[in-house]
Order: sequence, then C-alpha cells, then structure tokens
Amino acid sequence: MKTWLITGCSSGLGKLLAEAVAGRGDRLVATARSTDALQALCERYPDTVRGLSLDVTQPGAAAQAVALAESAFGGLDVLVNNAGFGFIGAIEEAEPGEYRPVFEANVFGLIETTRAALPALRKRERGCIVNLSSGAGIAGSAGFGIYNATKFAVEGLSEALADELRPLGLNVIIVEPGPFRTEFLGRSIATAAREIAAYAGMARQYRQTNNGRQAGDPAKAVAVMLQAIDSEHPPLHLPLGPRAHAIAERKLDAFRADIAAWRDISIATDFDTQD
Repeated sequence: MKTWLITGCSSGLGKLLAEAVAGRGDRLVATARSTDALQALCERYPDTVRGLSLDVTQPGAAAQAVALAESAFGGLDVLVNNAGFGFIGAIEEAEPGEYRPVFEANVFGLIETTRAALPALRKRERGCIVNLSSGAGIAGSAGFGIYNATKFAVEGLSEALADELRPLGLNVIIVEPGPFRTEFLGRSIATAAREIAAYAGMARQYRQTNNGRQAGDPAKAVAVMLQAIDSEHPPLHLPLGPRAHAIAERKLDAFRADIAAWRDISIATDFDTQD
C-alpha cells in the first residue's frame, strides 16, 4: 500500500488517477484549488483519502499537503505533480500577465511542491516523483510556444532530478501525454487575448475543432501510468498515446539529421593545441 500526494485532482488525468489510486486501496492526499471537487472522493474513501485545498503557485503552501500525508498516513511514497494549465497564442501575441502565470503553475509550482515533498520521500529511501509534461515538452509547435517552454522546463528539471535522486533510491517519471479526451482544451487552457493578423488561425482553430474529440482514452492513460509507477524499473520518459510517440520520433529524426549534416564543422571548435 502506497501513500500518494497528487496535485490538480479536480479534473482530467489528475482526477482519474486519484480515483484509481483510492479505488485500489492506496492512501491519498488529493489536492485542488477548491476542495468542492474532492468532496465526493473523500466521502467514498473516508479512511484512506484526505482532501486539501492547494494552490501550487503560493510559496510554502505545498508543505501543508506533505505534512498531512505524514500526520495522517505516516509518510509519503509517490508525488504526482499534475497541476497546471495550457496556453495558446503566438509568442508575439502573449502578454506578461498571460504567460507568467503559466510558468508560475507549470514550473515554479512544480518546483515548490517537489522541494516540499523531498524530505518526506528521502525518509522512506524509496518512492517516486511523477511529473506531468506533455508531447508539447518534446517538440515545440507554432501557437504553443509558451506552453512548450514550460513543459521543456519540466523535462530538463526532471532529468536532473532523476540524476540527483537515483543514488537515494528514488525514481522520477516524466509523463508525456498526447491528446486525451479530458477538459484540457476546455477549462484547462488559456488563449492570448490579443490576435495579430499575421498569426491568424494559428493553434486557435485546433482548440475549437479538437476539444472533446481527442482520440486518447484517459482511463487507459491512467492505467499505463500506474503500471509504470508500480514497475521495479520505471522509465524516465513515458510518452502516452500514438501522437506523443510520433512527436518523439520526428524530433529524434530531425535532431539526428541536424547533427549529421553539421557534425564535421560543428565539432571543430576545440583549441588546436591542448596545453
């Protein structure tokens, strides 16, 4: 039986993962900005689930959730950093008041929550941190640059964190979902208020035509996540769905092509003599 702390449990993959974790008998601190969305789950599993209001963008707030896991259940085994939201808009269209909150939630909130949880996880000398990235964290695309930037940050942070924690017996998994049929393209994504004609239709149309029609089954995504977390040797990178895998393959192919084309020129940058 594991003890979990999951952020962003009010909807989407976070909500389904929380329900699956509770349903299999694990202990859970489920968090969301409003506890109204958590009430039904807490009532269904009064002995093993605790709900807590948590805004990850508030420094120090995550410590309360970790303290609850330790006081109610004696420790912490799995942290899932799921809270966050998306953003659509060309780089030029985005205003500071629009893009800074995306970084506050997706990057700085994740860092704050991770730092708060690490002392509890290190006490166990086992466990796992699961960071929700995206196919957008693998490769950038027009109209999603701000969101791409936050998820690229999650990827780099998570890879470094994995190196730091591996000697301590802790694992890190970066979950990289493609399009799944959740509320992500609805309530969980913001759009730049300013529209510049040069970027007309860029990505905005994707939201309108794909919301509620995504091919990915979120219940299946959660099942794969659980299997990875329970694995003796979990992957560092976990693309979910055929779209995420296709993005990764295209990125790797393009990266290899650039390296090969410029290799002889770009490696000839050391001093001619080694002192």
